[in-house]
Amino acid sequence: MTPVQLALTPVAAGDFEAMVALRIAALRESLERLGRFDAQRARERLAAQFEPAAMRHIERDGERIGFVTLKPAADGSVKLEHLYILPGHQGEGIGAWALDWVKRQGQDVTLSALKLSDANRFYLRHGFTAVGESEFDIDYRWKASQA
Repeated sequence: MTPVQLALTPVAAGDFEAMVALRIAALRESLERLGRFDAQRARERLAAQFEPAAMRHIERDGERIGFVTLKPAADGSVKLEHLYILPGHQGEGIGAWALDWVKRQGQDVTLSALKLSDANRFYLRHGFTAVGESEFDIDYRWKASQA
């Protein structure tokens, strides 16, 4: 059996529509659980944060199956704004592979995850600590000194 090939590849401005569709597919179930699913709001939120230089497609054997967005924060940490994997590829270790890449950047990592999302268990399993909470999100931090 041929090993699976995972890669992070650059994002271009023309990738926006495909990335919106992927984000909606990845978030829909969690947002519906919260009674917050709105395709237009999902589009607007990604448009407001769309910065191709800070984004990477996650590819499996050449197929785009997710994306990650990592931006510098004022305190010297990096903010993981997005880590989305298409539902049909979740649970295969791809998110963990992408998160390992994020951690290898050598800086503390902050992020927010929707309440009631399976992502919360994922981040806790990978060494993140809950540091705050808002109406719809839980904020997490991973310290590079833990590595």
